[in-house]
Amino acid sequence: MARNKEFDTTIVLHKAMEVFGHYGYAGTSLQILLDGLGIARQSLYDTYGTKRDLFIKAVKYYVNEKSSSVVAYLEQSAHVKEAINHIFGTIVEALTDEKRRNECFILNSAIDQIPHDHEIAEIFVQDKLLLEQAIYEALIRGQKQGEFDPNVDLRELAAYLYHARYALTQSAKMTKDPIVITQIAKITLDILNR
Repeated sequence: MARNKEFDTTIVLHKAMEVFGHYGYAGTSLQILLDGLGIARQSLYDTYGTKRDLFIKAVKYYVNEKSSSVVAYLEQSAHVKEAINHIFGTIVEALTDEKRRNECFILNSAIDQIPHDHEIAEIFVQDKLLLEQAIYEALIRGQKQGEFDPNVDLRELAAYLYHARYALTQSAKMTKDPIVITQIAKITLDILNR
């Protein structure tokens, strides 16, 4: 008879995001990973597979969770400009919160692997398609409501906002100063008022 797992797999994925986010994929040894997860080696292999398997699961979980919430929020928001400002504000809050920022840094670890790992690259290709389309559709709605200049190229703006969202994580790697992160987000969002 199979033994029941004695840990919550979702909590372990969150811990994995923190560990990989803090040390990077290459810098995370198996022992660092096991210590951070608080599970035994055999439990890791039985539940997640290899270190790489766990990394990919953690990246997929993070990207899917964050992107799904962004898409849903954009679809439900009456005011698009306000919604985009809120989305960036949420990122700033996460990146300036000591407990949450390492989870966000798993993106940097994953992005570093893109040139060498087709499976990780594909996660980001699909995420880009999903989010850029969701942002674009929201921008169309906002433009029809008079929130944006009718001459703005909405495809270009959607692509810019998608990339700017990820760029904030890179910026947060270089500074913990919440004022700097907040200012970068504010200047980024100033483009919505042109």
